[in-house]
Amino acid sequence: MIIFPFLTLHTRGIAMKVLKTTKMILDRLLLLLALIALAAMLIVIIYQVFSRQFFSSTPSWSEELSRLLFVWVSFLGIAYGFKEKLHIALGLFVNMLPKKVQDIFDYFAKALVIFFGVIMIYYGWNFTTLMSNNIMPGTGLPSSALYIVIPISGFYVTLYGIELLFKKGMHQEYDVSEG
Repeated sequence: MIIFPFLTLHTRGIAMKVLKTTKMILDRLLLLLALIALAAMLIVIIYQVFSRQFFSSTPSWSEELSRLLFVWVSFLGIAYGFKEKLHIALGLFVNMLPKKVQDIFDYFAKALVIFFGVIMIYYGWNFTTLMSNNIMPGTGLPSSALYIVIPISGFYVTLYGIELLFKKGMHQEYDVSEG
């Protein structure tokens, strides 16, 4: 196996199991974070609407917290979209090219995804640390709580971009004749 040339066959098998288990845990963590953020956002918005309608007043933290959770859900959704190959593509031009050229475009697109993920990690972390001394007025949380999701999402985008290198295609295939 090229990935682990110095390991024995038995040790390679163990290493692959560890890698697969780690990736499965990371996948579930991403989904769990996104679902918790989505559920929390829903509860906060319902509470905000309820208090506005029945008490003619909304808490100062509710809009800010729902916005923060929306940003988290959105960025985690970007990463999940790459995992599930859900992002849209404009393949009309590429599909008219020869198969070998299509494969080149496919690998180029995957390299761009990985590059984008690395950029998100680097600049997202820089921006998060830059904003760590600022406080959001409604919740009192540091502004970095809003921006830390950028490098987290960048990590997942990079991980899934690397995973896509070992898979055929970058998008789900849909049969036009169905539906």
